[in-house]
Amino acid sequence: MPTVAQSSTETDWVSRFADEVIADSERRAPGKPVVVASGLSPSGPIHLGNLREVMTPHLVADEIRRRGFEVRHLISWDDYDRYRKVPGGVPGVDESWAEHIGRPLTSVPAPAGSAYPNWAEHFKAAMTEALAELGVEYDGISQTEQYTSGAYREQVLHAMRHRGDIDAILEQYRTKKAPAKKQGQKPVEEAELEAAEGSGAAAEDDGTGSAGYFPYKPYCGGCNKDLTVVSAYDDDTTELVYTCSACGFSEAVRLSEFNRGKLVWKVDWPMRWAYEGVIFEPSGVDHSSPGSSFQVGGQIVSIFGGEQPIGPMYAFVGISGMAKMSSSKGGVPTPGDALKIMEPQLLRWLYARRRPNQSFKIAFDQEIQRLYDEWDKLEAKVADGSALPADAAAHARAARTAAGELPRTPRPMAYRTLASVVDITAGHDEQTLRILSDLDPANPLSSLDEVRPRLDRAEAWINTQVPADQRTVVREEPDTELLATLDDQARESLRLLVAGLDDHWSLDGLTHLVYGVPKVQAGFSADATPKELPPEIKTAQRTFFALLYHLLVGRDTGPRLPTLLLAVGADRVRKLLAA
Repeated sequence: MPTVAQSSTETDWVSRFADEVIADSERRAPGKPVVVASGLSPSGPIHLGNLREVMTPHLVADEIRRRGFEVRHLISWDDYDRYRKVPGGVPGVDESWAEHIGRPLTSVPAPAGSAYPNWAEHFKAAMTEALAELGVEYDGISQTEQYTSGAYREQVLHAMRHRGDIDAILEQYRTKKAPAKKQGQKPVEEAELEAAEGSGAAAEDDGTGSAGYFPYKPYCGGCNKDLTVVSAYDDDTTELVYTCSACGFSEAVRLSEFNRGKLVWKVDWPMRWAYEGVIFEPSGVDHSSPGSSFQVGGQIVSIFGGEQPIGPMYAFVGISGMAKMSSSKGGVPTPGDALKIMEPQLLRWLYARRRPNQSFKIAFDQEIQRLYDEWDKLEAKVADGSALPADAAAHARAARTAAGELPRTPRPMAYRTLASVVDITAGHDEQTLRILSDLDPANPLSSLDEVRPRLDRAEAWINTQVPADQRTVVREEPDTELLATLDDQARESLRLLVAGLDDHWSLDGLTHLVYGVPKVQAGFSADATPKELPPEIKTAQRTFFALLYHLLVGRDTGPRLPTLLLAVGADRVRKLLAA
């Protein structure tokens, strides 16, 4: 099987970035581990769009590890960000949570019934579990812990000493207007801006106030909210005076000893680049606009003695049939939701096969079956050596990490087949095993474990994503009314099908049978190819298929007929088709 190293760097975006990151790391910090970074704000459900913030550096870091280099992938949990608004649709949360707006995410109560101590930990937990399943190796950093422990004290004091320099950089952008939109260009939505900035603090002010510019924002000692205004600061004593506009509390503190506050976002981010020595960190699509955090940060980072990371822009991730995702709104699919219906390899592949600046969609609808078909075809091409280099590289990154192969389904039957079977059997294990064994009688399954976890994912998809009115319900009794109206030709087609069941009882055999009946009725061989047949044979086949669906499940369509026949069973098929 081809390895990633054998793939062409001309066609593989991950390898190209790895080359660039290694070279830059050796220039900036020779002999030290390569540092890549992601930032996630647990302000609500961490969705599949946010996952790109993690998967892009993960894939690059993993490639660098494969080459034998030591790498640190940092995930900064922006859990010291302010709680900005109450997201809709979150179970256990109502409008009473609005009283916590302005407090650190780690100081906000978790949703009712949660096992976690606060809001941030509640939403971090689901993402942590999903990342483990996806094989993402990382070092997690809590910004609450960093700030409240005083880890950034010198950086905070340095920023305050150089507040004039920071203000001068920010001033370059405050009066600039965004470039004129091109004709037909869609406006940037709030959700897009949040995702692009990569933090729940993206909409935070930059530190400008009536008393001057201060890049540090204390959380109030009275109400623990960040609705504070700094009125004075003394560089020599580090005394800072602030008043809370929410509760009126005021105090003077010494920043050399005070740990209840944080740098404003546009200063905080570049400070961390310098503090951690970050070489690579992607960012969202809005960073081409004047005054964006990444663009401004590229200048501010030098004040802290650092350099801006290599920072590819990443595009949005959508969901089939759903609008763009925003974690501030409820009901957005998370990585955990996706992993309930697809194996980790497939989800990794969706992020690996597209360059960061290419948008793509993740399917929760019928499209998931096509995606699985595409993945299975790629697996076959990789196995026989016919896959293109870039496709082989994306497959390798999806199927394994530098640490080894991800757990996989021992016998990966087609997802659409598994979904059809569990749809018909309603998840009954004994029936499911019988049907799946009949698919290939020469090599029957000995246990459903051979098709797990893919079978479980297909069952979850049927149970959670397919509307009840689209589920397959096999008739209990024959449709005598319809059977009584059939003409001689339709009756003969059913007789030919029933007569051939025993000799064709396998997936391939029944496929040959159901397509062959209309051919035989028209005077052709059941083995005749489409090129040997007139166009009207296709029409006859469609009519025959529709008749079978009506007699078996009472609808015009349903699961593939060979699979449906196997699931129903030969005796029951004979009963329902007895004309």
